Amino acid sequence: MKHHHEQPTSPVSFNVNVARLPQKGMPVVIEANEKQLAALAEEHGLLSMKNFRAELHVGSWKRNGVKVSGVVAADIVQACVVTLEPLDTHIEEEVSGLFLPEDSKLGRLGFEGGGEIMLDAEGPDSPEIFSGDTIDVGALAEEFFGLAIDPYPRKGDVALEAPASDAGEEVVETELQRKLRSLIDKS
Repeated sequence: MKHHHEQPTSPVSFNVNVARLPQKGMPVVIEANEKQLAALAEEHGLLSMKNFRAELHVGSWKRNGVKVSGVVAADIVQACVVTLEPLDTHIEEEVSGLFLPEDSKLGRLGFEGGGEIMLDAEGPDSPEIFSGDTIDVGALAEEFFGLAIDPYPRKGDVALEAPASDAGEEVVETELQRKLRSLIDKS
């Protein structure tokens, strides 16, 4: 189980007080500013980020749990893994999370023993535990955003098998060949 308080705060951290949620829930919109965009880009290994926006709905779930759902959208710039050219990518990802207070009976039952929880949670993730009255919905949105980033971005028309177009990649190959050669020589 992840302990949230040990994690560094998210650049788009946004705490919602869930002790007094309105009955129909509460909309939350998170729009990252320049500084947050720069921090997100750095954290996720991106060249840059043009925008990051999460539109979420925070509502109550079961007796004292909280359900967060919505969409995170972002325009990011990554380096193509083949050519290293900047690639513009638009990300749009559904966000959903279930949270239970630490002292919740459901939380204590353990999610296997509780049984009924599993039926309600859409998706494989079991609810996360939160302490106090606040949930960081910004961090949740960032989590889903992070999962949506392609770890191997490449320009649509570039194949990984393409011959290396710039010297940089050929150097890497010759270095590799050199290592292989020295291994073969040794044996």
